[in-house]
Amino acid sequence: MNYRAFGKSGINVSELGFGCWAIGGNDHGISYGPVDDKDSIVAIEEALEAGCNYFDTADVYSTGDSEEILGSSLRDKRHDVVVATKVRGRMGKGPNEVGLSRLHIMQACDASLKRLGTDYIDLYQIHRADPETRIEETLRALTDLVKAGKVRYIGCSNLEAWELMKALGISQQQDLESFVCTQSYYALSGRDIERDTIPLIDDQGLGLLVWSPLAGGFLSGKFTRDGSNDADARRTSFDFPPIDKNQAFDIIDAMRPIAQVHHASIAQVALAWLLAKRAVTSIIIGAKKMEQLDDNLGAIDLELTYEEIARLDEVSATQVPYPAWMLSLGDDRLPGTARDLAVLLKKSDSN
Repeated sequence: MNYRAFGKSGINVSELGFGCWAIGGNDHGISYGPVDDKDSIVAIEEALEAGCNYFDTADVYSTGDSEEILGSSLRDKRHDVVVATKVRGRMGKGPNEVGLSRLHIMQACDASLKRLGTDYIDLYQIHRADPETRIEETLRALTDLVKAGKVRYIGCSNLEAWELMKALGISQQQDLESFVCTQSYYALSGRDIERDTIPLIDDQGLGLLVWSPLAGGFLSGKFTRDGSNDADARRTSFDFPPIDKNQAFDIIDAMRPIAQVHHASIAQVALAWLLAKRAVTSIIIGAKKMEQLDDNLGAIDLELTYEEIARLDEVSATQVPYPAWMLSLGDDRLPGTARDLAVLLKKSDSN
């Protein structure tokens, strides 16, 4: 296992982290099918043996069961690992048992600490934005948790790039704790963060934790154009995250010969493509079956060639949005660029 710098925090995390969304088997009505707690514990132990030192969960995963199982499994290894959990989701029927208010954050943190069986959380992340709460209040509450010793670092997940930059600016302006990372969806079939978020984290020195690197299992090769899919796969019953399936099948078609050359699985190729991306800190893998975990862990030994990465980049490319395509026209202050721009605009008018 290799380890990568976690933003500018000064710590290092394994390039493959262990995700605990499926542990417990049910998350607010989203079922993963039967998941035996003993199997989950074995999977955590195997991840530890493979060198994983980053473990990611959330209070809403199986409504707390995931945190409890993870905490009991890591008790003897607590100081050797980085434990991350999240806050934002609804944890009860009360009107304040949800969101990013100071009230909910303080209550949720204490509850997570109890379930995890620890007195500190290494990384406490806001699960997504809360439009009902000012980000200043959220950051002050998180700062107080750090000062109290209950949290070591804070992070965010699923924020728009402008929301993340706004939070970083407020933290600097008001001398509050700053997010050290973002946890974002990134996969061959979902490259949206390359437009704004990745340039932002490069500029600000943040870590990037990747969730759903196989697009909810779609990039594992279990799904086919003719509809003969794996009935046990999570995506069969929970079609998430959203993807362009026609393009995703084209991506899978491009991965098959690459996998054959390397004697690897399609899933390993998808993970290896992400591992080759400089911005990525750790890829969060999760598995309901041990063979899935074994296969995912094998991705660390797969090194794609420049040509293979270029081929996958090409087949998975997304349409360039505005204003990015305007910037791609070049700088008209440079010799020749104004002429090229005029030609391009003339062609556009003629179409």
